[in-house]
Amino acid sequence: MNRRMAIKQMSGLASAVLLTSSSVRASGVGGGQAAPAPAPTGPFTVPPLPYAYDALEPYIDAETMHLHHDKHHQAYVDKLNTAVVGHPELASKSVDELVANLSSVPEPLRKAVRNQGGGHANHSFWWPTLGKGGAAPKGELAKAIDAKFGSFSAFQEKLTTEAVGVFGSGWAWLVSTPSGLDIVTTPNQDSPLTAGQKLVLGVDVWEHAYYLKYKNKRPDYVKAFFSVVNWDAVSGKYAEKA
Repeated sequence: MNRRMAIKQMSGLASAVLLTSSSVRASGVGGGQAAPAPAPTGPFTVPPLPYAYDALEPYIDAETMHLHHDKHHQAYVDKLNTAVVGHPELASKSVDELVANLSSVPEPLRKAVRNQGGGHANHSFWWPTLGKGGAAPKGELAKAIDAKFGSFSAFQEKLTTEAVGVFGSGWAWLVSTPSGLDIVTTPNQDSPLTAGQKLVLGVDVWEHAYYLKYKNKRPDYVKAFFSVVNWDAVSGKYAEKA
């Protein structure tokens, strides 16, 4: 075999190796992995933020808002849509209806609806309660807070204590019940809707809500949270539910 033929043969072998390697990667065999299948679309969608990502700065940074809304909330929706595939009786309901009536959800799907549906419901409620609008409650909500807690500052202290004290991940809530206002906490993405309570205000104390800016200093985040509550919106929600 002369030199020219040897070089030609080696080039052919190299090309074959490259082609085989590319085929293996594409098929997900060996060291390569196939591209993950896209999450199924479905009846549930992430509502757009009613303000810019940086609207809550310096209290909540734009990067946190982007990750929290576009990634974490989207993940709850994607997994909820996956869970209800093939179940039109669930897909036809609102997420609030699903979470408020967990006992009516088929048992094999109940955990997914509780966790993923709860995450979707909690965040969908939460985003519009943040932003600029009023420094304190007004109208009927202001009266109800004074009647229950004695003063707005006393209410803030109690909600802060409960939010900081949540073990692990979860939420602290101001809720409306038949007997009046109350402050409750829920673990993970559980929602007071499941207990028949109406949401008025929530504090998300999952680490993804604050860790980029506040690290492990949850009390600092909760203190800052009160600077980004849209009390006009919250007061309006309470008036609708009163």
